[in-house]
Amino acid sequence: MRPTIAVAVAAGFLMAGIGVRVAAQNGAPAAPAAPATPAQGAATQGQGRGRAGGAPATFPAQQRQLADAAVIERGKALYEINCRACHGADLRGGDAGGPNLLRSQIALNDQHGELIYPIVRDGKQTPGQTAMPPLGLPQPDVTAIAEYIHSIQFTARGQGAPPAGPPVELNLLVGDANAGRTYFAAKCSSCHSATGDLAGIGTRIPDVMTLQNTWVGGTSGGRGGRGGAQPTPVTVTVTPASGPKVEGRLVRVDDFIVVVALADGTTKSFRREGDVPKVEINDPRDAHRSLLPTYTDKDIHDVTAYLVTLK
Repeated sequence: MRPTIAVAVAAGFLMAGIGVRVAAQNGAPAAPAAPATPAQGAATQGQGRGRAGGAPATFPAQQRQLADAAVIERGKALYEINCRACHGADLRGGDAGGPNLLRSQIALNDQHGELIYPIVRDGKQTPGQTAMPPLGLPQPDVTAIAEYIHSIQFTARGQGAPPAGPPVELNLLVGDANAGRTYFAAKCSSCHSATGDLAGIGTRIPDVMTLQNTWVGGTSGGRGGRGGAQPTPVTVTVTPASGPKVEGRLVRVDDFIVVVALADGTTKSFRREGDVPKVEINDPRDAHRSLLPTYTDKDIHDVTAYLVTLK
């Protein structure tokens, strides 16, 4: 068999299909990853831990004990010679049709080549996919290749993880504070006051994103709660067929019952039959909900920029 045929080294074990447990690893390296350094190898030997920094490993590919750095380096060289054309420089599949090694259920369950070697030795044919021919590689070579594959899987990131690199800092202060003041006076001042309930909100909620989410969502800028904001309570007035009205914080309401929290800390329940008793709910966030479809991006940025100035 010509050496070039050996480029299909691990195609067979990947043709077992995409492993479900690998779906979370879409963020694998887009370019050939460097093998673990001796220091990294020593740091991970037998620890059963994952990424650098001591974070607990939760993915099987990160729980495996990595091989010695010299073995990984040898496996990388063998991979470049025998596997790269089929499986790609980044293990995600190459021009010769080999599948993605980072998503292989067999590769992820393999510990040190024991599942990979029989397929490389005997080959594998999966209908509709590129055939994996038997290769004449000795078991130690296949084991070294497997260890290199595992060292790359060890670095995989979870699905939806941000690209590698420094964190992205979002600048939400892009609005016009004066335009925000004008919008506030026209749309918000009937319920809120810059010198009353919102006085100092820019200090109480210093994080701009939290501040923006707070006012758009209709929570109060009150003191207490996380970030200085807490949900505005919904109140209710219940008028029975006979007897006085009952007012308090709404605990529960449906077609059959309404429950009211009273000022003394007790609760009172009323059975509902149609429109009896009369139930009037006051939710201060209704005004915010009605405005949500009307906001433009500029409105949101402008009002946020204005509220930041209320120190």
